Amino acid sequence: MDWILDFYNYRVVVQYLPEFARGLGSTAWISLVALGISLTVGTIVAIMRMSANPVFWRFAACYVQAIRSTPLLIQIYLIYFTLPALPLLDRRLDELEGGIIALGLNAGAYMSEIIRAGIESISRGQVEGAMSVGMSYLQRMRYVVLPQAFARVAPPLLGQTAVLIKDSSLVSFIGVFELFGAGLVILNERLMPNEGFLTVAVCYLAIYTIMLSVTDYAQRRLGGAVS
Repeated sequence: MDWILDFYNYRVVVQYLPEFARGLGSTAWISLVALGISLTVGTIVAIMRMSANPVFWRFAACYVQAIRSTPLLIQIYLIYFTLPALPLLDRRLDELEGGIIALGLNAGAYMSEIIRAGIESISRGQVEGAMSVGMSYLQRMRYVVLPQAFARVAPPLLGQTAVLIKDSSLVSFIGVFELFGAGLVILNERLMPNEGFLTVAVCYLAIYTIMLSVTDYAQRRLGGAVS
C-alpha cells in the first residue's frame, strides 16, 4: 500500500473534498449559464445563417468562422480584457462574467451549426402548411420548425454540452475557481500534482460518462424524430 500512497495519497484528497465539492458546484453553475447563452446565441445565429438578407447571413457566417478558427483560451482573454475597453460597458467584467460570456459565445457557434442542420431537416411541406394557415415567420419557427429541429438534434446538442463542461476548466486561467481550480489548490498547498489533477480528471470523466448516458437515452427516446 505504500507505493499507492506515494503515487496517489487518497488521504490528502479526502481532506480536500470540500474544495472539490465547491469546485464541482462552480463548474455546474458556470456550465449551466453558459449553456443557456450558447443555446440562445446558437438559435439566433442559425436563423441568421438561413436568412435571405445578405447582411444577416454574412455576419453570422463570419462569427461562426471566427470562433471556430481561434483557440477558446484566446477568446476568454479577449473578452475578459478587451470587452471592458469598448464603450459598451461602464464597468469592468469580473472573472466569472467574462468566463461565462466567452464560453457561451464559443459554444454558441458550434450549437448554431447543429441547430441549423436540424432546421434544414424539416420538410418544406410542413413550412408551407404553416404558411397556409396564416402563421408568420416567427410563429412558424416557434411552433413548427424549432420544436422539431431541437428534438432531432438533441443528441449532438448534448454531446456539445459535454464539450462545454470540459472547456469550462479554461476559465481558471483568468482566476475563476472551479473544478480545475480545486486541483490547483492541492498543487499549491501540498505540491501534489497527482492527487490534484488525477482527482479532477476522474471528476470530469464521471461528468462525461453521465452526459454520454443522457445522450444515449435521448437518442433512443428521440429515435423516431431523428430518423
